[in-house]
Amino acid sequence: MDDAQRLLSLADGMMGDLRRDVLPFWAQRVLDPARGFHGAMDDNGRVDPLAPMGAVLCARLLWTFSAALRRTGEAAHRGPADHFFAWLTGPFWDRAHGGIFWMLDHEGRPLDERKQTYALAFALYALAEYRLATGSEAALSRAREIFDRVERCATDEGFPGYAEARSREWAPLADVRLSEKDQNAPRSMNTHLHLMEAYANLLRAWPEERLRGRLRALVELHTERVLDRASGHLLLFFDERFRPLSRDVSYGHDIEASWLLPEAAEAVGEAELLERSRAAGLRLAQVALREGLDRRHGGIFAERRDDGRLDDDKHWWMQAEAIVGFLNAYQVSREPAFLAAAEACWRFVERFLVDPEHGEWRWRVRADGTRIAGLPRVEPWKCPYHNARAALEAAARVSRLLAEGAAG
Repeated sequence: MDDAQRLLSLADGMMGDLRRDVLPFWAQRVLDPARGFHGAMDDNGRVDPLAPMGAVLCARLLWTFSAALRRTGEAAHRGPADHFFAWLTGPFWDRAHGGIFWMLDHEGRPLDERKQTYALAFALYALAEYRLATGSEAALSRAREIFDRVERCATDEGFPGYAEARSREWAPLADVRLSEKDQNAPRSMNTHLHLMEAYANLLRAWPEERLRGRLRALVELHTERVLDRASGHLLLFFDERFRPLSRDVSYGHDIEASWLLPEAAEAVGEAELLERSRAAGLRLAQVALREGLDRRHGGIFAERRDDGRLDDDKHWWMQAEAIVGFLNAYQVSREPAFLAAAEACWRFVERFLVDPEHGEWRWRVRADGTRIAGLPRVEPWKCPYHNARAALEAAARVSRLLAEGAAG
């Protein structure tokens, strides 16, 4: 099989899974016409009717169906996109102070009112995508509101980057963690990576110069501060001056940033910035290929601690990002090893994560694919954003490669 056939097989397999196993699961089994969406479901498809609803999940669902609508043109995706838009800009929207609530209870009432910059980034990302898919002026207006609020209320004069979280009234908080496993650090890679991705998508929908300048600053922040040049990994947590507070490695975020960084630079539209970002992205992919790829079983490992301990579990979102990241590196370099790595990750996903019986992908499995009992299929972090995006990106990138005549 030549490279063109291999690329077509990869894209066709992923798009088939998206249409068959992923999108129908979220549209038919998670979307609740009366109460928004089910906030939690176990691995056997049992819904918890009292589970809260997270803003990140709502925003990612809006992005997913908006992106599917825009990129496939299939009208069936419009209804779910409209539904999640109504919820993000309705019950989740703080009409008194702006922005979105972090969490609603199962009846749609505010449960956690904090303003997490990470969640604001995903809301902005999704609203921009809905605008691109539908032309909605209301979506653009809401996205611009979030951008203005983040720039006014999530920055600290004299310090680079953005605060991790604020109170409902946008006052500083003592505990700004995204989750219990995160450090309570003033700055994180994770928040800034997704704010960069969100600003890039908003710039596609709203080519405004102040936004372009803020996106440029985020791209440069990643190439100069977040990326550790010595190791080729992203640093994860920082103080207010962006001095590193951790040397742990997240292989999933490394490979995700390897393609999000040049995509953001491309949105800015400056040749030198794009060249620098592509080089940084390729370095991230090379290191992920060397250290993070499981050459025995396929798939990418989760994390390596500063003390050398390896978490070799295979998480759904990391495998999705690895496929896109390695495919992007193949586009840039034409190195066969990157295409082989993308294929190896997809084969692992097909064999161990795709669940034709219950739908969607499993959360994570052991390094060899062994199931882990008791993990949810849906909860505030488990979503279709990574795997749906991976399928859409693979299809688009394979199409470009074949059009360029660069694969066979």
